[in-house]
Amino acid sequence: MTVSIAASGDAARAIDSVVPGLVADLVASGITAQDPELWGPDAEAEASKRLGWVEAVSVSRPLVAQIAALRESLRAEGVDHVVLAGMGGSSLAPEVITRTAGVPLTVLDSTDPAQIRAAVTTDLERTVLVVSSKSGSTLETDSQRRVYEQAFRDAGIDPTGRIVVVTDPGSALEAAAIDAGYRVFTADPTVGGRYSALTAFGLVPSGLAGADIAELLDEADAISALLSVDLDENPGLVLGAVLAGTDPLRDKIAIVPDGTHIVGFGDWVEQLIAESTGKSGRGLLPVVLHADSPEVSAALPDVQVIRLVGSREDERHVAEGEVEITGTLGGQILVWEYAVAVAGRLLGIDPFDQPDVEAAKVATRALLDDRPAPADPAFTEDGIAVSATPGLAVGTTLAEAVTGLLSELDATGYVAVQAYVDRTTNRDLETLRDALAARTRRPVTFGYGPRFLHSTGQYHKGGPATGVFLQIVADEPDDLAIPGRPFTFGQLLQAQAAGDASVLAQHGRPVLTLTTSDVRAATAAIASAVSH
Repeated sequence: MTVSIAASGDAARAIDSVVPGLVADLVASGITAQDPELWGPDAEAEASKRLGWVEAVSVSRPLVAQIAALRESLRAEGVDHVVLAGMGGSSLAPEVITRTAGVPLTVLDSTDPAQIRAAVTTDLERTVLVVSSKSGSTLETDSQRRVYEQAFRDAGIDPTGRIVVVTDPGSALEAAAIDAGYRVFTADPTVGGRYSALTAFGLVPSGLAGADIAELLDEADAISALLSVDLDENPGLVLGAVLAGTDPLRDKIAIVPDGTHIVGFGDWVEQLIAESTGKSGRGLLPVVLHADSPEVSAALPDVQVIRLVGSREDERHVAEGEVEITGTLGGQILVWEYAVAVAGRLLGIDPFDQPDVEAAKVATRALLDDRPAPADPAFTEDGIAVSATPGLAVGTTLAEAVTGLLSELDATGYVAVQAYVDRTTNRDLETLRDALAARTRRPVTFGYGPRFLHSTGQYHKGGPATGVFLQIVADEPDDLAIPGRPFTFGQLLQAQAAGDASVLAQHGRPVLTLTTSDVRAATAAIASAVSH
């Protein structure tokens, strides 16, 4: 099955009006030929070294046998529990691949002490850790590697046979891993992290966990020929027009699973769209929803609903103004990658850089280096410390603080909930998303920190200045040391939240921060404040 797209309303009109121009401009064949001039002179330098993903299927083929051999070798030693330490595209692609395949993979993309401790104390004797980082300097991934190395040694296990590294050739991590005796897979350095699903970053952890990565590549290969040619039927051009060609622009992209066999695809698409397009004050905000989310039925004029459906053999009616997409996982990955590159051209931005992601990292590092005493909160209610960026009125109660934040929301804005908590034990927090959407009648995103910093964090700072931000930060009473570092995981988490809030404030975005040592107990109080 290839990828099928059906559209109506503004989306259908965008396809009819925009795709012929893309065909005439030879955009599809230009992307396939890795032409860096497609996005204008300002983007040419970055694009010239970020288009290797169009060749990922063929380049990655030799990896399949290598990964299978390593998996069998590990299994023969009783090692069958795969943990992935990675951030952004390095973790989100393997997560959707393995969830769709129905094979277990522990994705460790957090700095929450409780989540780290739970992972590192689970089935350690059967564990192999995959450390994925393009640059090799990602602070979260480095910290996770350190704690696992220590845990292996403490348990009398030689880390050499239990740690696998995926990185770019020539990175500091590659050199350190080789020195340590770890197995190293290198990926094409001309592929950015968010476009790396079909490279070693997506395939190594997924294949070790048991996913059929050969089939995944076959699925992508089946659509690649059509994606490379300049035809009106090219699904990459069609979807690109849907994303960035509506008039007026529907710049909130609602991703709604509705019968698809693919599990968790919205989270991967979210980082691909947000990090690629949120810059220069322009961009597309992906909003991961479910079929019953308030935004789906609200018919908001700036929201484009895209449903991920099962087979369209029943020829069911596409709702007015909506889009339906069906297809294999590998096929959809490649189609969306082409489409987002096309959307960047239509928006007049460089889809391959991420200028604002680094700002939050720098702010975090500064806070870790100086470690200033935390500022006093505006007030504390039900064990929740309430603080805000300058100029945001928070009142004297939790309900007033939430109302103060939402009063900053305008008719084109959105709410971003940022939960710096253990995401494996605090899923109840996600119900706040629908409650806020029902109250505001505006799109609401929900992201776990620091995971979202490597994806939607770019849009928050670089996209349109229409967001208001609700941080929920866990102050874990039982902290965890990071071997060889002068700070703990708890201190790192707090610095990441504070650093991001400071950068958002510098960009004129209002942030309300709620800090608690008992997230479960605080969830009900926050929900009550939202519905007040």
